[in-house]
Amino acid sequence: MSLDPRQFRNALGQFSTGVCVITANPAGYNPFGMTVNSFASVSLDPALVLWSLRNDSECLDAFNKSKTFTVNVLASDQVAMSNHYAKKSEHDLLDDHYRIGKSGAPVLRGALTSFECETWAHYDGGDHIIVVGKVIEMDCKPGAKPLVFHAGQYRELR
Repeated sequence: MSLDPRQFRNALGQFSTGVCVITANPAGYNPFGMTVNSFASVSLDPALVLWSLRNDSECLDAFNKSKTFTVNVLASDQVAMSNHYAKKSEHDLLDDHYRIGKSGAPVLRGALTSFECETWAHYDGGDHIIVVGKVIEMDCKPGAKPLVFHAGQYRELR
């Protein structure tokens, strides 16, 4: 059976997700970020999370060289930030958008939750690379509303 790629993508879009910006600053690169919605938890002990990156992403080489990264779960008031780092060639972090975390990786200001990670493993995932990180620091702001994505649009929880 062969699936139509557009229909498959639309069907996947029926699964509501949070929106994250993955940030890093490996040697030889400016601090940068990329919007993703492919974030998931993996394990509590050790604390592992994953996200995925297209094999042809312009950020692939930088993430491959990075020993640390941060998964920044965006709050509902960060739509503009999500859109900014989702654009091609718009990945350098703006100075007022971040601070350097305890791990040395950039952490976005105002994020609902940030998970600072050491790169644990990379796995082949078809047209994507699956990146697994070991969480070594986190910052959580309970009570704030998350930025949600469903069927190609931002949504609000009620």
